Amino acid sequence: MTIRLNNIKPSYMSDSEISESDIYLQESVLFEKGRKYLIRANSGHGKSSLLNIIYGSNANFDGNINYDGSSNHNTFSFRESKISYVFQDLKLFPDLTIFENIQLKNGLTNNKSVEEIDHLIDQVLLSHKRDNLVRNLSLGQKQRVAIIRALCQPFEFLLMDEPFSHLDEKNCGIISNIVSQELEKQNASLIMTSLGDTSYFDYDKILNL
Repeated sequence: MTIRLNNIKPSYMSDSEISESDIYLQESVLFEKGRKYLIRANSGHGKSSLLNIIYGSNANFDGNINYDGSSNHNTFSFRESKISYVFQDLKLFPDLTIFENIQLKNGLTNNKSVEEIDHLIDQVLLSHKRDNLVRNLSLGQKQRVAIIRALCQPFEFLLMDEPFSHLDEKNCGIISNIVSQELEKQNASLIMTSLGDTSYFDYDKILNL
């Protein structure tokens, strides 16, 4: 699978705001399967907007986006099997437990067994809170849950919007190792946004937004 952006620009942004972007208003920007991309930008420069456009949850943009050379696609099908997303605002269900939040996503595809989910929860040091309501977790704990949930489906592209913003160095290392293993297992791509440089992955390309 490939994703190609042609002259993409969020409708709310002016041309002058993105005049130095490596992505916005560029004639063609290609994301290929099996590669890792870091997208750097300051706050308010459209990082979340870009990932939402790619994910198909934001139609408020100019330009075109093509998946495998076609602009026609089934958004639900793509979200089920092609693209997974760790949102910046996490989009967890506060009145469900850690396990229930993860299984809710996994149940759509049965991608992981209960044992595999429990192993992932244990790896991110949250097994003692497996059956706790998400509303009672810290922000860093919620971020770990959202990342694990995103891994519990088939995908060719993993989108991550500032995924380490509330994690300490130890947890960043744990999460990056888990993500790297899953990317390799699925031969998938990573498109990650960040306020600056991060050294958690070996990026094939770094783009400034």
